[in-house]
Amino acid sequence: MRPARCLPEARAMIVAPQPEAVEAGTEILRAGGNALDAAIGCALAQGVVDPMMCGLGGLGVVHLLDRASGRHEVWDGLSTCPAAAREDMFAARFLRECSDGYGYVLSDHANELGHEAVTVPGILAGLSAAHAAAGRLPWRELFAPAMALAREGWLVRPHVASMFHLDEAGYGRLPYVRKLAFTAQGAALYCRPDGTPKRIGDKVVNPALADTLDTISRDGADAFYRGDIAAVIAAEMQAHGGLITRDDLADFRPRREAPIFIPYRGRRIALPPPPAGGIFVAEMLRILERFDLVSLGHNSAEYIRIVAEAMLIAGRDKDEHIGDPDFAPAPLEMLLSDGYADQCAADIRAGRRTVLTRAPEPKGTTTISCVDADGMVVSMTHTLGVPSGVMPAGTGFMLNGAMNWYDPRPGRAGSIAPGKRRYSSMSPSIVFEGEAPVATLGAPGGAWIGVAIGQALINLLDWGMTMQEAVSAPRFSATSEVIDLSNRIPRSVEKALAGMDYKVKRHAISYAFAAVHGITMWDGRLEGGADPQRDGYPGVV
Repeated sequence: MRPARCLPEARAMIVAPQPEAVEAGTEILRAGGNALDAAIGCALAQGVVDPMMCGLGGLGVVHLLDRASGRHEVWDGLSTCPAAAREDMFAARFLRECSDGYGYVLSDHANELGHEAVTVPGILAGLSAAHAAAGRLPWRELFAPAMALAREGWLVRPHVASMFHLDEAGYGRLPYVRKLAFTAQGAALYCRPDGTPKRIGDKVVNPALADTLDTISRDGADAFYRGDIAAVIAAEMQAHGGLITRDDLADFRPRREAPIFIPYRGRRIALPPPPAGGIFVAEMLRILERFDLVSLGHNSAEYIRIVAEAMLIAGRDKDEHIGDPDFAPAPLEMLLSDGYADQCAADIRAGRRTVLTRAPEPKGTTTISCVDADGMVVSMTHTLGVPSGVMPAGTGFMLNGAMNWYDPRPGRAGSIAPGKRRYSSMSPSIVFEGEAPVATLGAPGGAWIGVAIGQALINLLDWGMTMQEAVSAPRFSATSEVIDLSNRIPRSVEKALAGMDYKVKRHAISYAFAAVHGITMWDGRLEGGADPQRDGYPGVV
């Protein structure tokens, strides 16, 4: 046990990157909702106020611990390829991987923008199933804050504005303004009269989304997958060459999975199983437990070398072994074994290096962590993937573009297949001391999610930082042959790494590489942390 900076009066807490969403979650906690209710209400609000990050048309993972009932499970609401998808459907149009590895470039960007880019959304089915299993308040009551935000309007925040104006042409991806304005509905909502994206302080009012949320609140998720909304989505797809049918929507089912567990420094860490990204964090930490990291000095050159090599090994193994377990079972027992961790640590000590090309993964994601007064813990991450730009007529929400996750080249582990889920870095996590949960955290940030959560856990469990310190400390990333450094890591360290013959890239931003948010519960006292790169905060009840 250790002391933590805390708010002694806090009985419950929720933390997320959007202040409006945190407010929605706290409202639900005050109304008697449990942590799952609050997280669902928060997620629905996130879909309103962070429309390029997440929403009804997206996908995600919910990690739920209910100590009162003994329930500990992961709800997998990851999307699937439509039944009409074919392994070679984009092969003739394939040009190259994006230069930073976040997806693939086709001659017409069909797997990034437009109706062919859309996979069967899973997040709403996951939320509904989790709520049926462990929610407390009626489903309809969870929608009120999001509906109010959509109907009354919200102001474009700094991070939302940065995404609206994001131009990733240098990486081979389309500027976000193309996606915002892909439909007349999107242009009217998110662009100014001159066609440029809305800016900080501009207001967004979305009555169509409020009506859609009202329908789902009244009729349940069936309205989306089997009812009137499903009909609208299917008609939109049929009219514009998309693949999703009413049968695809009606047949979608979320998965209830058991988490995977690893030991680390005398604690246990629970993580979501494949195809979610817990295996990356798990393998990275299993290797690093073989080193006395504190003796090296935080973010020293040798510290970064060792942690970066563990990241690279975990990334290599993920690329080689991890996909949809329905198509290829993952060798988790081998990857997480003592023997394999010992071997990997020995290779790092001997100076052997792992070569890794970047794996494709989108950045548009968000996260929630929540703890209630009864000790229920919920950590959720959800996303639109690479947003498709497609907004079904009159619905007010955008559909995911997660086809960009799949390798357009046939015969590969990540290739397209009907009904297939793709590996996702999303890794909402819970830390245990004995049988008691002591921390929960998650992050948006694409391929950086795993490296960021791993570092935040090391900061908490090796260095004894508070959650706010742990998520704010300077980070680095190794997801390729280049070690990426945030701008707060000293240049002397950068030079030392270069002296070891590593390729090093300094990033201009101070808070980089995903955006970790979380809560610690040491001695039953709650302390939250919100990554400074986003706009959120910990809400207290």
